Amino acid sequence: MEPLILCIDCGTQSMRAMLFNKAGDMEAVEKVSFEPYFSVSPGFAEQEADVYYSALCTAVKRLKEKNAERFAHIAAVTVATQRDTLVLLDSAYKPVRPCILWLDQREADVRLENYFSPAEIAAYTLVGMRKTSEHVMRRSRAYWVQKNEPEVWAKTHKAVMLSCYLNFRLTGKLSDTYAAQIGHVPFDVKSSDWHKNAKNIGYRQFGLTKEQMPELVRPGGRLGSISYEAAEETGAAEGLPVIAAASDKGCETLGNGCLSEDVASVSFGTTATVETTTDKYVELLRFIPPYPSAVEGFYNPEYEVFRGYWLISWFKKEFAAHEMAEAARTGESVETLLNRRLESVPVGSDGLMLQPYWTPELKMEDARGAIIGFNAAHTRIHIYRAIIEGINYAIMDGIERMERCTKTRINRVVVAGGGSQSAEILKITADMLGVPVTRVQTHETTGLGAAILGFYGLGEFTSVREAVSRMVRVRDVFTPDLKNSRTYRRLYNEVYKGMFPALKSLYKTGNRILEEQP
Repeated sequence: MEPLILCIDCGTQSMRAMLFNKAGDMEAVEKVSFEPYFSVSPGFAEQEADVYYSALCTAVKRLKEKNAERFAHIAAVTVATQRDTLVLLDSAYKPVRPCILWLDQREADVRLENYFSPAEIAAYTLVGMRKTSEHVMRRSRAYWVQKNEPEVWAKTHKAVMLSCYLNFRLTGKLSDTYAAQIGHVPFDVKSSDWHKNAKNIGYRQFGLTKEQMPELVRPGGRLGSISYEAAEETGAAEGLPVIAAASDKGCETLGNGCLSEDVASVSFGTTATVETTTDKYVELLRFIPPYPSAVEGFYNPEYEVFRGYWLISWFKKEFAAHEMAEAARTGESVETLLNRRLESVPVGSDGLMLQPYWTPELKMEDARGAIIGFNAAHTRIHIYRAIIEGINYAIMDGIERMERCTKTRINRVVVAGGGSQSAEILKITADMLGVPVTRVQTHETTGLGAAILGFYGLGEFTSVREAVSRMVRVRDVFTPDLKNSRTYRRLYNEVYKGMFPALKSLYKTGNRILEEQP
């Protein structure tokens, strides 16, 4: 039997353990769900680090129980996790508090004046970055812990991403891939490493020190081997190589086969994103760096819709009681029922337009979600289609920014994530984007990307590009209806793009009134 890669994909709500072969086929998968987070205060999102490791162990054990013969052919292990989930460790590398997730909205009471010189603040002000820099500092998890849990901070020896912690539990070595350093940490994207100078302003920006950062290796590099303890806990063979992968989105982009600027990888997940891969350092928002790519020497400029397909969960909870009851009766999923009804609503949702800023962008702090254009004919299915269209309008905005920054026209989109499993959604997406939309052979593209890096790291392929050419195959192509595309383009240019400028002052005033109320 050909060698297999055991791929671990740790998401916000579940852990997947998958087996991939060299042809890019997923031979087996086990999924273990868990509560995404708990909140001790409004806006907080935390989870115990060992909830993730326990789910990892359970998923791998189940995979072994059901695939004993295949398990003997595992050649390496890779780990990809959710991004921007911080784990604080003591000197024995044990968590000192629950993880703080990427969904967390807490802010620290910090000011630039307390950490930066007048000259540095003047420089931030001159380039229009003072407000953004203060926002980044307030959102730093490390500063929040320093201010609110000083006794916890006193015990903190290392501050790592969740991927690093899981790799440590598997190998006993505190190291991680640089392609997973996406979050509120002082990572230098241009050098693919921590800032060399311990006094660099990046450390003050996030409230961390160089000594608190873990060792980093390139994607496809070796992090260590499965330890005796991890072998006992997971059932994986002791001594198996653990190969560095990348963040979940970075692996997903790789698994989508997105290796050039003219192809965009769109993820219809909890956060909807659009990424491309380029060897140029490209900032879609000024002074906001791109993410490190799973391909060494490349970057992934990314545009995020923070509450992307989370809006589907919100809609189901608040408006889809009828479909939920029907799903319980028929055995179909709620999403299948809703998506089938999308075709009953015309292009443009009969004038309903949704702006999906349930969580605002970094440089649009005052923004809120909005729906305009209601009339008496609209139904909840109109709202559902407007959600799908609203997310896609935001993706169109991201693609426009990418094309301006890379000076390259995007002529194909590859889609992954939960929403990509719906042909109805992908047909709408193709019409809206005006380019072919494709799916690859599996919707588990994060696992596929991690497997690509695993086989590359073992030397089974001479390059990541060769691995992609051998392991990624287009399964479905959705071509746009040009008439629909023209209508969507006009709605985007003449309505959607005007919504935020028109509502901006109202958002700001409403937020101020709410903040001032006794």
